[in-house]
Amino acid sequence: MSTPEMAADATRSVSQSGIETAGIEIISDEERTAKPHNLFLPWFASNISVFGMSYGAWVLGFGISFAQAVIVTIIGVVVSFIICGVIALGGKRGSVPTMVMSRSAFGVNGAKIPGIFSWLTSIGWETSLAITAVLATSTVFVRLGWSSEDGNAVKIVAAVVVAALIVLGAVAGYHIIMKMQAVLTWLTGITTIIYIILVVPHIDWSALGAIESGSLAATIGAATMVMTGMGLGWVNIAADWARYQSRDADGKSIVFWNTFGGSLGPVVLITFGLMLAGSDADLSDAIGGDPVGALATLLPTWFLIPFLLTAILSLLSGAINGIYSSGLTLLTLGIAVPRPLASLIDGIILTAGTIFVVFFSPDFIGPFQSFLITLGVPLAAWAGIMMADITLRKADYDEKALFDASGIYGSINWVSIVIMAVSCVIGWGFVINSFAEAAAWNNWQGYLLWMLGGKEGPWAYGNIGVILALIIGYVVYLLASMKKIAAQENRSA
Repeated sequence: MSTPEMAADATRSVSQSGIETAGIEIISDEERTAKPHNLFLPWFASNISVFGMSYGAWVLGFGISFAQAVIVTIIGVVVSFIICGVIALGGKRGSVPTMVMSRSAFGVNGAKIPGIFSWLTSIGWETSLAITAVLATSTVFVRLGWSSEDGNAVKIVAAVVVAALIVLGAVAGYHIIMKMQAVLTWLTGITTIIYIILVVPHIDWSALGAIESGSLAATIGAATMVMTGMGLGWVNIAADWARYQSRDADGKSIVFWNTFGGSLGPVVLITFGLMLAGSDADLSDAIGGDPVGALATLLPTWFLIPFLLTAILSLLSGAINGIYSSGLTLLTLGIAVPRPLASLIDGIILTAGTIFVVFFSPDFIGPFQSFLITLGVPLAAWAGIMMADITLRKADYDEKALFDASGIYGSINWVSIVIMAVSCVIGWGFVINSFAEAAAWNNWQGYLLWMLGGKEGPWAYGNIGVILALIIGYVVYLLASMKKIAAQENRSA
């Protein structure tokens, strides 16, 4: 584990080969040359994937109208990435990755508890993106006549290639990833525009207008799903890129570029996905089993290969970012290995998860949505606590104390841990598994919904537990920690 001296003396992060060698230690001032606008590329490239269009079917699946779905999309996406932007401020203030920064609120050792949830979330996201790439490859190959519908050879090869590319990108690290994102952004953006032009004729405006409005509970449920699938799905790594921001970088600009980069693609893609799914019930159903492959069925044959390659690259972009950050999280949990090796370990787990879902799970959307909601609750609670911590602090973090259990942040802050635990108990009580058969492992949720009419009542699928966890985490920590944080900053001054 890094000592305060090791962290303070860290002055390099890139080897001669260009591979980042820095782990969770403090990034030196010499390395902190990034500007706020540099945050646009990694966030935009990670969220411009055509996978975003699939959310259109899932949002409409809550039984709301097209207009309601568009409003839900805009609010859910933007608000969730604003939360990411606020968390990103911690990276600039502490020169460290997100889960190291959270030691200020949870203690140097106490932060390992939310770190476990963070690691599980990152692994889950990486795996879901890899699964989507594999399924899309299989569907396109079948469409081209290069494979049979039940052929496993293509899926096996695709799983190995996809996992290898994700791991190689993550092992390379920050600087190479930034260069990759610049290229991927242009490729993905151009191909997505061509895709939209080609499938616009499939939009049926009369069908969209005929979709009936849904209840308030359904609307909130859809918004919660968008938030957990967008910004809240990234919030646990939001500061990882910002730790390379210069010390004089403007905080508001960091929040803006983080939010703008993360939100721009999803707002456009999900809205267009709403148009496609609302126009074709069969397409909407198909997206549940193969999100990107189903979208490819609308394309002429000549564009299938360009679409597939770009779709895979865009999915890999998000997965690479996830593997990179999950590797950093492993280091914060006390795994004493070099950062590239930590990414490799996560890559092996990703490969196993991809193989399991592709070959043994009855569908994709069930486990995916269940995963989003289940881990969305503790992530929301953690995010609320960290936003309150950032709100209360007027100065930068004491960087050495983030690595010293005897420093001002202490070893374990039981107040934060209890707040997170209570938030999770309440939050999980007000969410429900929408796919009981596909994800039966978490049918225990929703045990407090009797207060709102039960698991079959109007609020059953509102998933308000995620929002409650976020609010409870923020408000309670804010009220409970004012004096303590003021005392810490006086000691550190």
